Amino acid sequence: MTVTPPPRPKQLDAPVLPKIFKYAGRAHVWLYRRTGGRIGGKWRIGAGFRKPVPTLLLEHRGSKSGNQYTTPLLYLRDGADIVIVASQGGLPKHPQWYHNLRANPDVHIQIGRERRAVRAVTADARERARLWPLLVGIYADFDTYQAWTEREIPVVVLHPRD
Repeated sequence: MTVTPPPRPKQLDAPVLPKIFKYAGRAHVWLYRRTGGRIGGKWRIGAGFRKPVPTLLLEHRGSKSGNQYTTPLLYLRDGADIVIVASQGGLPKHPQWYHNLRANPDVHIQIGRERRAVRAVTADARERARLWPLLVGIYADFDTYQAWTEREIPVVVLHPRD
């Protein structure tokens, strides 16, 4: 049985939301760093309300500005790799952090108090097909986001660097 996702709520396109998300993201990063992930280490919104999802901090460099940014993201462990999703809530464009990773794939992540160097690689079609059900298993809203957009939402694998 296929479940049809609800239509994309119009209020998600309100012009004030990007500013709210920007400041909420900064607060999230600040709390995560100050508490070593005790606060902000689990996503409890949407599908994460009943089944909290682990959250990491992605440190990346702007593709044009060269500025350093930190973005909180949901993640999945896949052996030694970490997997993240460039969903941006099903918006029509990829998130800026994804463009930054494509330009500068050598980045750092923080999980809890541990900071590590990783290399970001966009999953190919076969790898994405394997990972997508696992990602939906930890956060069902990813399927809804994919239904809300015409772009294929990228799955990014973060490989450990020495």
